[in-house]
Amino acid sequence: QVQLVESGGGLVQAGGSLRLSCAASGRTFGSYPMGWFRQAPGVEREFVAGISWSGGSTYYADSVKGRFTISRDNAKNTVYLQMNSLKPENTAVYYCATAKIPFGSGWYRSSTEYIDWGQGTQVTVCS
Repeated sequence: QVQLVESGGGLVQAGGSLRLSCAASGRTFGSYPMGWFRQAPGVEREFVAGISWSGGSTYYADSVKGRFTISRDNAKNTVYLQMNSLKPENTAVYYCATAKIPFGSGWYRSSTEYIDWGQGTQVTVCS
């Protein structure tokens, strides 16, 4: 099992930026694809961004493409989500998660494909 702790959330004005971090401990972090999801009140948890175990491949929800960037530092056991040009509709609790399959080469957009989750960090974007 991997323990995940997100940080970096907060209150920001529309158009601003935030950088989320997710620190991992436990089994070998660098072997697993990672993802960021978010959940707003009354809405199902949705995929935001994913990254391969090596960091060589990234993929995004259409709604954030071009504004958000996912990256990872396997030496630091940390995955990041840089969020630029934030909009009020980006307000949500953001979660990082570990994919189920080590060294997996797929694009994992469903929450059912992830096994370990952090506690989440709140991002609030005001207009």
